[in-house]
Amino acid sequence: MRIFDPHIHMTSRTTDDYAAMWAAGVRAVVEPSFWLGQPRTSPESFFDYFDGLLGWEPFRAAQHGIAHHCTLALNPKEANDPRCAPVLDELPRYLVKDSVVAVGEIGYDSMTPAEDTALAAQLQLAAEHGLPALVHTPHRDKAAGLRRTIDVVRESGLPPELVALDHLNETTVAAAADSGCWLGFSIYPDTKMDEDRMVRILRNHGTERVLVNSAADWGRSDPLKTRHVGDAMLAAGFTEDDVDQVLWRNPVAFYGQSGRLDLTVDTGAADEGAATHEGNSILRGGE
Repeated sequence: MRIFDPHIHMTSRTTDDYAAMWAAGVRAVVEPSFWLGQPRTSPESFFDYFDGLLGWEPFRAAQHGIAHHCTLALNPKEANDPRCAPVLDELPRYLVKDSVVAVGEIGYDSMTPAEDTALAAQLQLAAEHGLPALVHTPHRDKAAGLRRTIDVVRESGLPPELVALDHLNETTVAAAADSGCWLGFSIYPDTKMDEDRMVRILRNHGTERVLVNSAADWGRSDPLKTRHVGDAMLAAGFTEDDVDQVLWRNPVAFYGQSGRLDLTVDTGAADEGAATHEGNSILRGGE
């Protein structure tokens, strides 16, 4: 089973997590920029973080045979802090980097006017740079938040096939599917979505345009949840091809729209050993 986790915050994880992920079949990840838990007090702290996602994390991932890309943005929560607003002006110089495959996470947290402004501006940046957008749907009042998100996406002119609506659940999946956007689901131990609920959604809505991720941030989370979904799909009667579509081909198709997805691993940065060698042979060409 080959796995591409399309949304995982490896900054929050240890090297042991990378090793466990490789053993479970994870061969590629996308790491979206997000709120680190402690509010940032200046734009410069964002830029240091972005530099880490562009430099250190790809190196760390390569040591474990895993290809690493990222998405960059001013996240919804910190869009409400005026001290962080200058990040929007500096984003274009980061969005041209080769390993940036989308603008994200963007979207809503509390659905404030400041979040409206940041979301619209960053959807415009995605359109200008020919990049997909990874959109965070709010954790509270999800149905209303999704409707508002879809309205802003439509107004932006960014084609829906370039937008992934993340953190969906049973109450929002139908409206998200009707929008034409990609459907993102974060699988957590206690919140958002679990693997059995995910299997039921896949039965009802099919495997097209579905992205399954572990998110795996600094809270209670599990970087192996993508593998658990694959196992649950097989146990429920889905085929190996179905699993490969959801856990590999779909994220490759979505982020491949950036024109920057490179699923080879830098063997010069990776540790010696069979794990890295096998990882490269599987990943070459993104097949």
